Amino acid sequence: MGLIQVNPTRSPPPSLLNEEKRQTWQHFVRLLLCLTLGWQASPLRAQDTAAPQTGVGKEIATLIEAKQHPYSAQTDFSSRVEDMSQLYKTAHYDLLWLNRADSEPLIAQTLDLLSHSAREGLNPQNYDVDKLKEMLPSALQLPPVAVRKRALFDTAVSLSLLRYLHDLHYGRVSPHDINFNLKLRDKKLIDLPALIIAHRNQGQIAQLSTAVEPKLDQYQKLKQALAHYRDLAAHTTPLKVEITEAVHIGESHPQLEELRRFLIQTGELQEKTAVPKAQTTPRYDKELSEGVRRFQEHYGLGADGVLGKGTAAALNTPLSERATQIELAMERLRWLPEIGSGPYILVNIPAFQMWVYDDISKTEPTALSMRVVVGQAMKTQTPVLMAEMRFIDFSPYWNVPYSITKNEIVPKLLANPGYLKSENMEIVAAFSDNAKPVPLNSDSLLQLQQGLLKIRQLPGKKNPLGKVKFMFPNKDDVYLHDTPSKSLFNRSTRDFSHGCVRIEKPFELAEFALKNQPQWTKENIQLAMQSPKTQRVMLKKSIPVLFFYTTSFVEPNGKVAFYRDIYGHDTALIEALKNAQDLPDQLLFISQNHIVADANH
Repeated sequence: MGLIQVNPTRSPPPSLLNEEKRQTWQHFVRLLLCLTLGWQASPLRAQDTAAPQTGVGKEIATLIEAKQHPYSAQTDFSSRVEDMSQLYKTAHYDLLWLNRADSEPLIAQTLDLLSHSAREGLNPQNYDVDKLKEMLPSALQLPPVAVRKRALFDTAVSLSLLRYLHDLHYGRVSPHDINFNLKLRDKKLIDLPALIIAHRNQGQIAQLSTAVEPKLDQYQKLKQALAHYRDLAAHTTPLKVEITEAVHIGESHPQLEELRRFLIQTGELQEKTAVPKAQTTPRYDKELSEGVRRFQEHYGLGADGVLGKGTAAALNTPLSERATQIELAMERLRWLPEIGSGPYILVNIPAFQMWVYDDISKTEPTALSMRVVVGQAMKTQTPVLMAEMRFIDFSPYWNVPYSITKNEIVPKLLANPGYLKSENMEIVAAFSDNAKPVPLNSDSLLQLQQGLLKIRQLPGKKNPLGKVKFMFPNKDDVYLHDTPSKSLFNRSTRDFSHGCVRIEKPFELAEFALKNQPQWTKENIQLAMQSPKTQRVMLKKSIPVLFFYTTSFVEPNGKVAFYRDIYGHDTALIEALKNAQDLPDQLLFISQNHIVADANH
């Protein structure tokens, strides 16, 4: 359905140029916008309206000006005052909920919407639902002269609804406060006050959640998974299996029947695989091992079907905690700015996995997926970031970071001056194509320690970047690259790098990135990867890259997977959510200060 585009400031026809009719015209336009705007609409700004000096309008204006609400557990609403002001200016400071013939069902629908916020991984207690439900009967009976009490209740409903919709669309904490370097939004693409009025007028309050929740397919699947795991947590007998030694097929263990029942309840085993009652000594059979193997696949473990200590720890994790992991995943997806369509590269750090999409907006299978190696958990964590892949370096130099030069290579040089030659490395004044080697001596060694000279490794078999690297400029100076250490991809836990991401299938990724550049055939890509000379290829069109961190993810096969919190980001987010207040819009959108800072960087 098309959207009628109306400019509220457009001059009316000449016959309506007198001031009184001009105001009538603009009032009609505002009403039309409120009735027709969808969530994609550009923000609507209510015309400046002088606050009434008497009656309920004065009470509403006074409450908004104070930025404090006595009915709310979080009394200060400074961060929502702009939306509150716009909402009531649009309504000419009249009551939004209590001045209607359908007030009772309308408010009941609104409070039901807030009550069901748990379906979205949110907490209904944050929106004062119970208190407002308790107050509703008496609020409906308030006489018109009770202007203060009517204004208090009406604005309390509006504030709770605004808070819920803002949390649902943008999230509850700022990702930058917990070191998630995600892009800020360019501008507001959703107008919450206009949406509220439009849905109220159309009797569609229940559809507000659908209008503002993230549209990503991943989010919708996680919401379904959340309901499923909450149901599992409520109806599944918790498991506490104790393992001292790994259990293999044919071996016995006293808790195998408990394990079997648990795997049937969680869907890893079918009911028909139950052991016949005549079996007196349960054995770890092939069917049970297969159920454990499926469990291991879903929980980021080595899928060998052996019941070991790591698998037992995952089995013993309460299903309620799995539901919490899904809630955290949904919160992180709210942080992402609106993602359009087209090619996309996604790395999920704790999954040690990368997915490559032909079109991120579609639900079709990924074009390519592969295992990856990420930064060490205790030392050099891979950052969360969003960037644009702009070029590829075939047969790249490895420009050694100063920290590695100072802490790792210089000590080796002091012990063995021939170390650089043995590792196919050289000293240079700068990382550039025409840099000339600098001889190793006491002066150059001192300058290396001071960071005045640099070390790079020439292309070749020992180069840790392998045969190709994929570049997307970012402040953390990390990238995707090949590696000669292929055996690491066989590990179930793969945090071994210095921060960059090593990829399992570099040729396939190069082929994907260059598929719209006809001269880069498979043969030419292979030749470039085998060449001893570095070659840089600019992409005709950049490809968005997202290094993300979520310990719960619906993989392209439709299965919900869980991963260990290797960097402790889940713990940090849980703590941040405990203390979350209204999220200021200033933390969500690009400001002039951000533009200047990015330009300087």
